[in-house]
Amino acid sequence: MDNTEENAIELHGDEEIIEVIDLNDTEPGPDDLADDLGDVDFEDTGNPEDDNDGWETEDEMEAEAEQDDSELTFSKHTGSVFCVSLDPATNSLAVTGGEDDKAYVWRVSDGEVVMECTGHKDSVTCATFSHDSSLVASGDMSGLIKVWKVETKEEIWSFEVGDLEWLEWHPCAPVLLAGTNDGNVWMWKIPAGDCKTFESPACQATSGKVLPDGKRAVVGYEDGTVRVWDLKHGNAIHVIKGQDGHQGALTCLACNKDGSLMLTGSVDGCAKLINTTTGKVVGVFSVEGGKAKGSKDEEESNSVESVGFCNILPLIAVAYLDGTLAIYDLSTQVLRHRCQHEAGIVHLQWEESSSVVSTCSLDGALRLWDARSGNLLSEYRGHTAEILDFTVNREASLAVTASGDNQAKVFCLQRPDR
Repeated sequence: MDNTEENAIELHGDEEIIEVIDLNDTEPGPDDLADDLGDVDFEDTGNPEDDNDGWETEDEMEAEAEQDDSELTFSKHTGSVFCVSLDPATNSLAVTGGEDDKAYVWRVSDGEVVMECTGHKDSVTCATFSHDSSLVASGDMSGLIKVWKVETKEEIWSFEVGDLEWLEWHPCAPVLLAGTNDGNVWMWKIPAGDCKTFESPACQATSGKVLPDGKRAVVGYEDGTVRVWDLKHGNAIHVIKGQDGHQGALTCLACNKDGSLMLTGSVDGCAKLINTTTGKVVGVFSVEGGKAKGSKDEEESNSVESVGFCNILPLIAVAYLDGTLAIYDLSTQVLRHRCQHEAGIVHLQWEESSSVVSTCSLDGALRLWDARSGNLLSEYRGHTAEILDFTVNREASLAVTASGDNQAKVFCLQRPDR
């Protein structure tokens, strides 16, 4: 429901709005209201167990605001929680990084802390497990990166770079990559610390992804350029710039399962499909006429916030700041569905082996969408502020969210078709 008025009445479930009553400036008394409501048929079209008449008392509205669908809440952080990832080996551990200059490794089953990653100088905005789950890397905004051994709970390596933009482990080796504010991309062997840098013109390396072959990395920059780097030889194999590149900073990157295609998203409102072998742009996707809600600048385009490929069908998803989730057919490049959110989307993730795509947004809800039909499958609430990051496990049975309310939550994703 579009909450245009501050005190709009929220209805439960799928009850219809039967009549919109316009309240004039002079507040009517209870009798006037009663007369107005005299001819309204209070038929309950909602859930059978919902025995209220669709009109909520203050207590009920408060209770709805406090609705919590989560199984578990992790509340050790004392500031916003910026990032979360699951250990790839077992999916039983989560690592979260926060505004309190700390990362925590904790068990998703009971929330018990396995390890506290301390010693950072600024908000921890990147925290992630290595491919075999034996190591955790945590990085803060100031550029201090630390690597921890999960088994012994010890810090085994640290390094300081410029202001950190992103941090990513190699998909099959103990090799860590990082992109910084000054445009450099760093690569280290851990724990030896052997180092290589990939230098570009001085503008932020805003996002990066190692391709599945482990030999190349795709990096997006603030000036709209995309580079495909050869990790072994240190040279740029492809540079996508100018008309082919984006007209604004890169915000997100994704590649398909075999790494032959990549999707890039930018503040310019476009997503581009690029062949990683040839470096050619083979598709451009944008939703017409979108302006970011609440944007003061009329010229401000509708930024792409997250992109992703479906593993089992030729579909891609593009999430926008205005709350649009667009599902495109990869073969025809036609817009299949437009799934509208009440608030800007922060992140999307496709399930590993289905056509379900999940989103988290600035309204604090996690939503699951069926990309074949464009229908909303389920919605999970519990956070009292925006969700800043989330991840779904391999079986798609649970999601872990990170929020500006200083909490991380674990949600059980139960669906009728399971």
